[in-house]
Amino acid sequence: MVAADANPQVVVIGGGPSGATVSTLMAQKGVKVTLFEREKFPRFHIGESLIPETYWVLERLGMLEKMKKSHFVPKHSVQFVNQRGKLSEPFYFYDNKPHECSQTWQVLRSEFDLMMLNNAREHGVDVHEGARVLDVLFEGNRAVGVDVVLENGERKQVRSEVVVDASGQASMIMDRFQLREWDQELKKAALWTYWEGAYRDTGRDEGATIVLQTEGKAGWFWYIPLHNNIVSVGVVADYTYLFKDRPTKDHEAIYFEEVDRCPGLKPRIEKAKRVAPFRIQKEYSYKSKKVAGDGWVLVGDAFGFLDPLYSSGVLLALKSGQLAADTIVDALAKGDTSEATLGAWGTEFRKGMDRMRRLVCEYYDGLSFGRFVKKNPHLKGHLTDLLIGDLFDDKVDDVVAPLDELRAEMMAAAAK
Repeated sequence: MVAADANPQVVVIGGGPSGATVSTLMAQKGVKVTLFEREKFPRFHIGESLIPETYWVLERLGMLEKMKKSHFVPKHSVQFVNQRGKLSEPFYFYDNKPHECSQTWQVLRSEFDLMMLNNAREHGVDVHEGARVLDVLFEGNRAVGVDVVLENGERKQVRSEVVVDASGQASMIMDRFQLREWDQELKKAALWTYWEGAYRDTGRDEGATIVLQTEGKAGWFWYIPLHNNIVSVGVVADYTYLFKDRPTKDHEAIYFEEVDRCPGLKPRIEKAKRVAPFRIQKEYSYKSKKVAGDGWVLVGDAFGFLDPLYSSGVLLALKSGQLAADTIVDALAKGDTSEATLGAWGTEFRKGMDRMRRLVCEYYDGLSFGRFVKKNPHLKGHLTDLLIGDLFDDKVDDVVAPLDELRAEMMAAAAK
């Protein structure tokens, strides 16, 4: 067991994608970083579908060649299947942006996250797995380090100039200052499992993420082809609908009730074998009131989580880690780790996250991508930009007024 560095400049809590990203990018700039991860990797995690804009962060991390050499399934597009089982025209990323970045991957998170954490080690991050952070140390409102129990049972205090909370949904700092704001419109839940031998498309469509609506648009299934002939298949719907307003509480029964309501899905899994237990996650959409305070920063799920609909989770984890890392490096160079300085990246990040949230809410409110593109063919590119995760460019806001117009038309039609 290697002792934790007694004098890091930055302590990072959590070794998932956001923690690995922020720590690696800081270490590349010569910052002394110690990372504490509670679990021993590899470990299970959901969120398996990457979107193309992760390319640019992966490039900075030195991860691209490792991804290209991996056995992860290449992903070139996303497709939507309506409640009647009709498949939409594919949104091919390369057709919209002819660049290497338009091919991404479907990943097994236990493997991907371990690759990311090992990459952090290779860049000089002092990584400790099996290390449980008991508390963030504060002097007044300023974070000054952590109280941690290392893998060998030794308890110690590790002081630092900045603490980055990348500990996921159980964010210690968010809860300490009661910063969590639940999204009242996106009170969703998910129920999923894994299938071997399920239907797979071929060629450019083999790795496509497919979003399949259930009858009455009550929910939707994700269909994510992974390597080793495994497909991740999960249903997302309002929490109350999925788990409360039905006579059974049995997860298997609920899952197959929703499969029966999804004509686009049933043929895809009818010859497959289920190879994993059912898993659930409830009411997971939230964000923090702040991205930073004096001496501390929140990244990834420790700041917020949106919705699995467009597979934005890993992108937002990587992007928040990148923006935070660049800001922290500048703050350390200036000797100013105040809330104002450490939180300077927050406005840009929230703006991008809100753009994706708008598209998520539109889908749940009945947006037809086919209808939108038919009415606004000149905006298909911008819509695809949003689907690939190009959330931080003001040009995509050109879709806002047409979305409002289409929503008004739908409401008027429904009122007749």
